[in-house]
Amino acid sequence: MPELRDTPDGGSAVSFDLTACAWIPVLRGDGMQQELSLSEVFAQAGRLRRIVGDVPTQEFALLRLLLALAHDAVDGPRDIDHWAELWADPDCFAVVGPYLAEHRDRFDLLDARAPFLQTAGLRTAKDEVFSLNRIVADVPNGEPFFTARMPTVERLGFAEAARWVVHAHAYDTSGIKSGVEGDGRAKDGKVYPLGVGWAGNLGGVLAEGATLRETLLLNLVAGDTSGLHTGDGDRPAWRREPCGPGGGERTPTGVRDLYTWQTRRVRLHFDDRGVHGVVLGYGDPLTPRNKHRYEPMTGWRRSEAQEKKHGQALVYMPREHRAERAAWRGVAALIADRAETPQGKDAPAALRPGVLEWVARLVTEGELERGLFIRARTIGAQYGPKQSVIDDIIDDHVDMAVVLLHQQDRVYAQQAIDAVADADAAVGALGSLAANLVRAAGTNPDAARSAAWDRGYGLLEDPYRRWLARLGTADDPYAERAAWQRQVHREISRCGDVLMSRAGDAAWQGRIITVKNGTEWLNSALAGKWFHSALHKSLGVPALTQTPDDGTAPSAHTTAEAHT
Repeated sequence: MPELRDTPDGGSAVSFDLTACAWIPVLRGDGMQQELSLSEVFAQAGRLRRIVGDVPTQEFALLRLLLALAHDAVDGPRDIDHWAELWADPDCFAVVGPYLAEHRDRFDLLDARAPFLQTAGLRTAKDEVFSLNRIVADVPNGEPFFTARMPTVERLGFAEAARWVVHAHAYDTSGIKSGVEGDGRAKDGKVYPLGVGWAGNLGGVLAEGATLRETLLLNLVAGDTSGLHTGDGDRPAWRREPCGPGGGERTPTGVRDLYTWQTRRVRLHFDDRGVHGVVLGYGDPLTPRNKHRYEPMTGWRRSEAQEKKHGQALVYMPREHRAERAAWRGVAALIADRAETPQGKDAPAALRPGVLEWVARLVTEGELERGLFIRARTIGAQYGPKQSVIDDIIDDHVDMAVVLLHQQDRVYAQQAIDAVADADAAVGALGSLAANLVRAAGTNPDAARSAAWDRGYGLLEDPYRRWLARLGTADDPYAERAAWQRQVHREISRCGDVLMSRAGDAAWQGRIITVKNGTEWLNSALAGKWFHSALHKSLGVPALTQTPDDGTAPSAHTTAEAHT
């Protein structure tokens, strides 16, 4: 609850102290939800399951805030030995309480001089105050998203307003924004697009443990980590001078700086009952190009287009999540070792997230047991036209034993990656079957192929997740892979048989189609033979129908549709 605080002039002002007031939503170990203060979150971290948020991206932004706090309070971890001491100490975050007390004046959401993550006195030339829609992501500028509070957000409690301030710096949309007094970038009262909030550029990834304490520690990357830049002067936002209006380009000093990066300038308008308006402008822009040395909570992909555009030999860009692609299908991006450079290439085409690289180091050096389970969470925002609205929010996960990240023992990881390739091949065969059946009936194959892909991946998603969870504790990963191939063959074969049974008389009779070397009579019987042959060839298990033994059976992707 807000309280009255004495002011230097002898008066009083309303205050909302984030170190003492409840504002962070958490899920307790018993499954109940509640809101806690910053001090309470760290004091109870071992008994909490995780943070929850109004939207998943808010959870990611709040966790990064807690990580910046933890890094600064423990002043590290300096190296893997320091981290091991923290992991072994159930009370490792006891130092956070005194730290918050020392910096308490910078954690007042409503402070007149330095409000938390805001700019005091921020104003436009016309003293406009805008709707809270500008910072509440589930009502993006009047467009429906996840909310029942349309058409506008009239008022917020202080706790929720604090969460949306954190979220705005991380995920605010781009587009033209109001120019504020003192911002030299303003032209005719406007500042033209400077990009989304920093985390909006990322395909966010975090390693989630059994408790919030474990999650914080698993993502607390040591300062001596190879490839991650951490300067001696790395400080979070509350240990820097309060931001003025406007902003400028600079390089992050490390993760404490980056996790609290001020991409926006914000000022809440409030009374003693809550927040009723906001002023929001651009702050410090930050290009995502080659920030892999600073940002560990996303994967990275090499971009030849950016290399040509900027004349640089090597450019990495954040690997964004795709709403239509489940996390398990992209497991290679999570567990593939960055040292696994393709033959003949001078650098890897992709880098796995630094936090998972860090967990890989911990298990490789024996600080984590090989059978420890983590959840690789993937969280991100998908923006609409010109990044001016949030179209979708991605929140997915993959459960795995940390042995899959081991840097020397790569057998388990390779089987997990190859198992996804098995699924891709089988679903590809299913899509080809669906396309060939409708082509045999004389109709367009595209919709049938897409529907079959969706059906196939849907059938395999839960089985793969369960299989992956078992893989890390299996004695023989090769035997587990063979069992997976048999399961994929069984599930996809059954689905294909259903498609064939429903294909109808027109597909059974067939028609002449054009192929690469002439024409061929395609009907459901031939489509089915190709389908089962493709499964046999890609999965290495007996097919359910007789297949040619002369080596001419097509693979999953060399069906009739591929010859046209």
